Amino acid sequence: MLSNITLGQFFPGDSVLHRLDPRVKIVLLLFYLIEVFVFSHPLAYAVLTVGTFLLILLSGVPMRMMLRSLKPLWWIILFTFLIHLFSNPGTPIAQVWVFTMTWEGVQKGFFLSLRLVLLILASSLLTFTTSPLKLTDALESLLSPFRRFGLPAHELAMMMTIALRFIPTLIAETDKIMKAQQSRGVDFSSGNVLARLRNMVPILVPLFLSAFRRADELALAMEARCYRGGIGRTQMKALQLLSIDYAAVTVFILLTAGLAAIQIMA
Repeated sequence: MLSNITLGQFFPGDSVLHRLDPRVKIVLLLFYLIEVFVFSHPLAYAVLTVGTFLLILLSGVPMRMMLRSLKPLWWIILFTFLIHLFSNPGTPIAQVWVFTMTWEGVQKGFFLSLRLVLLILASSLLTFTTSPLKLTDALESLLSPFRRFGLPAHELAMMMTIALRFIPTLIAETDKIMKAQQSRGVDFSSGNVLARLRNMVPILVPLFLSAFRRADELALAMEARCYRGGIGRTQMKALQLLSIDYAAVTVFILLTAGLAAIQIMA
């Protein structure tokens, strides 16, 4: 299961999505997430689904790697589908104990599950095609207008990026600790829920110690390089919007207008 967690991983490449300005990708992702919740017409869902998979093909990220990001959350997607399958009134299909399965529940559960899938794939696509350094610069640039209100834009962007960057490291560390404990006879797969939770203690203690040790080493490394926050800090490669970024925004606006027309005409 740990190998299926892809959050924070970066897949190097030279695709169209890799070359887009990270600020544009973050803003377009936010509007995309809003559209997934706002538009409800089946044709709009079909357009969003096809567009998402076209973006995956354009990114050059292997489809198998993208689908791996769904595995840790498959039970949430399935639970969402089952809840709406048996809780929506309508034309009955079958009776399961005291619950009634309806066609309306199938439709509602399918579209809500598809909504979760699109959210996960789009968010994973951002981290797969954007390096942590570019994410830091993009977040700082987007948060910089709020500095006049006392918001520490650079520090917030740095914290979020470090947290995102260390997720794969902590996952690898957890896997290493689990294998070491299994070689000493610890069984993580058998027993009831309380027994499994008790068996997690030999993992959590060394994992917390390792996390604090890495945090201390990172702080010492940043201090040794005279890091003092965002005051007076410059960028070697400043972010700059190019023609490809304007083209991406234009295509997204046209797509949004088309989806809005579909929603209004429905």
